[in-house]
Amino acid sequence: MHDTLKGEPRRKFRLLNVVDVFTRECLAMQVASEFKAADVVRTLDRVILQRGAPTAIRCDQGTEFTAEALDQWAFNNRIELDFSRPGKPTDNAFVESFNASVRKELLNTSWFDTLEDARRAAREWRREYNEVRPHRSLANLTPKAYALSAKIAS
Repeated sequence: MHDTLKGEPRRKFRLLNVVDVFTRECLAMQVASEFKAADVVRTLDRVILQRGAPTAIRCDQGTEFTAEALDQWAFNNRIELDFSRPGKPTDNAFVESFNASVRKELLNTSWFDTLEDARRAAREWRREYNEVRPHRSLANLTPKAYALSAKIAS
């Protein structure tokens, strides 16, 4: 995802969201001016240390996901990279819905002067999403409570 800082200069920034589609947890929400494959690898390594490795990761066709570094990392970790088809958001419907919530509830309602402002707001939004907000699809549990009940929480 991307947005623009409102301070001067008006710089763009990006969000890297890692979401578990089973528990609905947002496992990582990184904010930076850009993301390269090495940044994605570092984020995924951190998530794996906390949660264990998935069998597959679904992602879009962004250059940070199609780069050789991420492909090599996935191969070395025996993780399948499952790319959504360009122009087919239904391939990744949950993440598209999640990103729409991030856009509506965080990015469209906030004014960020600095990357640190955006990082702070993203941390709080992620905590509220995971630990406070119940989800109907999870029997009205929060994602963290659901993960705990399934014994896979970090």
